[in-house]
Amino acid sequence: MASALRRACNPRGLATAKRFPRSFASASPSWAEDDAAPSLTRLFNPTEDHAALREMVRAFTEREVEPQALAHNRTEAFNVPLFRKFGSADGGMGILGLTVPEEFGGTGLPDATAVSIVHEELSYSDPALCLSYLAHSILLANNLAVNGNDEQLARFLPGVCDGSQIGGMCMSEPNAGTDVLGMRTSAAYDAARDGYVLNGAKMWITNGTLTGKETGDLFLVYARTGSEKRTDLTQFIVEGGMEGFSVGQKIEDKLGMRASPTAELVFENVFLPASTHVVGEVNGATLCMMRNLEIERVALAAMAVGIARRSLDEMIAYASNRPAFGKPNLYGFGQIQKMITESYAEYMAGKCYLYGFANGLDLSTYGNGLDADGVKLYCAQMAKNVADRAIQVMGGYGYVGEYTVERLWRDAKLLEIGGGTNESHHKNMSRDLLRLDGNKLE
Repeated sequence: MASALRRACNPRGLATAKRFPRSFASASPSWAEDDAAPSLTRLFNPTEDHAALREMVRAFTEREVEPQALAHNRTEAFNVPLFRKFGSADGGMGILGLTVPEEFGGTGLPDATAVSIVHEELSYSDPALCLSYLAHSILLANNLAVNGNDEQLARFLPGVCDGSQIGGMCMSEPNAGTDVLGMRTSAAYDAARDGYVLNGAKMWITNGTLTGKETGDLFLVYARTGSEKRTDLTQFIVEGGMEGFSVGQKIEDKLGMRASPTAELVFENVFLPASTHVVGEVNGATLCMMRNLEIERVALAAMAVGIARRSLDEMIAYASNRPAFGKPNLYGFGQIQKMITESYAEYMAGKCYLYGFANGLDLSTYGNGLDADGVKLYCAQMAKNVADRAIQVMGGYGYVGEYTVERLWRDAKLLEIGGGTNESHHKNMSRDLLRLDGNKLE
């Protein structure tokens, strides 16, 4: 299956995945060419496999994710048992290793469209749980699958894919967020032991702790290993339980994404064997970082699309059933129509941008930053605006947790910060636009 997915001439081809019903089609060209399928259906679900993946995740989300979302948001509790059901163990969904090759325990779909579908569907009900999924499946599993060697993949990825190991990635620091190349966490080579000694702290780490006291199980950690260039960074594997690796603090009382655990992680003389725990080339991790940021931003944009879709559904349902001023509902009032219709147009623009970009993105490549930045920049702001209008349409009901949209509004705000701030996208995109051949768009 993996070889079919990597065909340069047709990166959109999908084959049957382990956890999918065996009746699924294998990259059926008739789906994309069938005139009976509306063009937007083909855009959002390019193959029958994509449509089946969406149907599977949507059904699971309705059945398992939606009923628990409000309670876990209120208690700021990470639903670990539910999260493990995303894995391949015990008949689970098998999406924790969505982009990981099958031989290492994954589903074998290195496919940006599949990534977008899963994140959109999960975020419709619980963006916080989806954020933890993103940190685990994209920042950890996909990153390691792309950049690690076969020995590392065979050793670490099966547990990541089956859900027995939960983790993420460590990049931001207390004093280095958007200025990621300003990080100070360092790893010094110890020739006597042929390994690196890691010291420093990382901040805002999703899945950094599962209990509030112990660290998560497995992390990819970026650290400075050279002094000649700001880009002298190396990526390391750090395992929970390693001596000197601890939780500095669990971050409590966040505005949004409250059911996704966030922590500061501390490294005090953590020894990492060079032969097994260095990912990629020493001083060469900047490329790994930038390549993984592209798919992270696509996934975050997909989360925004899921938030906007739910917000629209909620405001339409409310406006259709709330009587006011002697009328059977609010839907006939122009002010309400304006908020709903503008929200729909913006949602559809974002969704088309997302899938138009994702359908052509090869996860093995890099240099796709203009639209990776662009789709996240647009969709993040769009989702927050749509959720805000949903609150306005629903009035006092929209302001309380029981009616969902206030949680979506709070969750949406993180998408303008995490994975790259709006301002960093402005900087990156303006630079890339200036570099266009002839400075002209197609």
